[in-house]
Amino acid sequence: MRKAQKRQIEETIRQMEEAHDEIKRCIEKRIAVQAGELLADCQNAAVAIGTLIEETEGEGHSTVKVLEEYCELVYQIHEELLSDSNINNINCVNTINANKVYKSLRQKLIKASNSIINNIKIRTEAVFLPYKASMWDSLESVWKAADADPNCDAYVIPIPYFDKNPDGSFKEEHYEGNQYPNYVPVTHYDTFDFGKHMPDVIYIHNAYDDWNLVTSVHPDFYSRNLKNYTEELVYIPYFVLGEIDPDNEQAVEGMKHFCFMPGIINADKVIVQSENMKKIYVREYLKAAKGHGFTGKHLDRAYLERKFLGTGSPKIDKVLNTKKEDLEIPDEWLKIIKKPDGSFKKVVFYNTGISALLQYSEDMLVKLESVFGIFKDYKDEVALLWRPHPLIKATIESMRPWLWESYQKIRDRYIEEGWGIYDDTADIDRAIMISSAYYGDPSSVVQMYQTTGKPVMIQNVEVIQNIETGV
Repeated sequence: MRKAQKRQIEETIRQMEEAHDEIKRCIEKRIAVQAGELLADCQNAAVAIGTLIEETEGEGHSTVKVLEEYCELVYQIHEELLSDSNINNINCVNTINANKVYKSLRQKLIKASNSIINNIKIRTEAVFLPYKASMWDSLESVWKAADADPNCDAYVIPIPYFDKNPDGSFKEEHYEGNQYPNYVPVTHYDTFDFGKHMPDVIYIHNAYDDWNLVTSVHPDFYSRNLKNYTEELVYIPYFVLGEIDPDNEQAVEGMKHFCFMPGIINADKVIVQSENMKKIYVREYLKAAKGHGFTGKHLDRAYLERKFLGTGSPKIDKVLNTKKEDLEIPDEWLKIIKKPDGSFKKVVFYNTGISALLQYSEDMLVKLESVFGIFKDYKDEVALLWRPHPLIKATIESMRPWLWESYQKIRDRYIEEGWGIYDDTADIDRAIMISSAYYGDPSSVVQMYQTTGKPVMIQNVEVIQNIETGV
């Protein structure tokens, strides 16, 4: 049974207790009709509770039998009340003992209430709302724990999102519900009635709502709307940042914008990657909330200390729990990775992100061609696995539209030549596990990659020649 349903039952029982008081008063004042009506109301309430229990817990539940005993007692009292009334004065009660009636009703109701408390377990409903399949790893370990809990119903509901035009208007809609691992049961968002379910907790990994210039989840799933359908909205970032000393003002300045977004403002809990990061989030949230004129709990440090949890990132959990032998490697990848003698080449995970592209624009395209040229020369010994950020296309079209044609030509030529791997799948952990080293832009992927103990080299866009692969 859901928590809200059990709370509804508890409220009904409270109302029945109040009705018992009124029944006692009516009998003492010899008002038979009103006492009889209240008894009927109590019986109807007990039947409604029993029906709900059978719907949620199954027929034959022990609590329903106790409620049936209560209903039988109510019926007996009602019959006695009617037979004891003067046929010519239906408001007259002669010999019924009000205290005895009250005590017997109370005892039966307490027995039913105790059975509800002890014999009906609360089932939690947890809903996970990823939007890009490639970012699912930020929620997966939390979902796995919820899914393994026998008292929890966990739903994975991928939500649609839009790319944005330069003017902020929506372009085409995307839905990636068919790109999740086979072991993840996906529920289509159109088939899930949030108003009916009222999940106990909703998890999101997109905090931007309408603040993002490049993409937007469907407005129905903005955090301010989700708040209406759950008691607890939880935000978990889809990225992992480099660890920062809270006293390093310059480093904090570069990431503080992450600390005050709509999803963070509206969330009841925010899970960040470490205790140091929690300190930064709390401090920077307070500053931003004051600057925006917020009041109440938004300026309550004690509340924020409970709201922000530095318990770690599920993305790291996913990397640490992924085993190389369990990976499914496409045949076309194996053709590139394997040498003619059957041995395997070293694989370099080449990661290109959004920030470098926005910062360097055309120079970044030159860098790409330079990197591909170097690795093509070494293709017999080293396999390059290029994995651009999943929002590269949307970012270029929205913020650097003049670059798209040139970028597209470079990408298509790389794919057509076939000497390297192009990875645009949702599974970043596969790329991390099969590769021998990381090369590319600074990003949250670096923090994940470092947990493997394998080498990491950050590319310098301004260096075009003499690139060392470090492998």
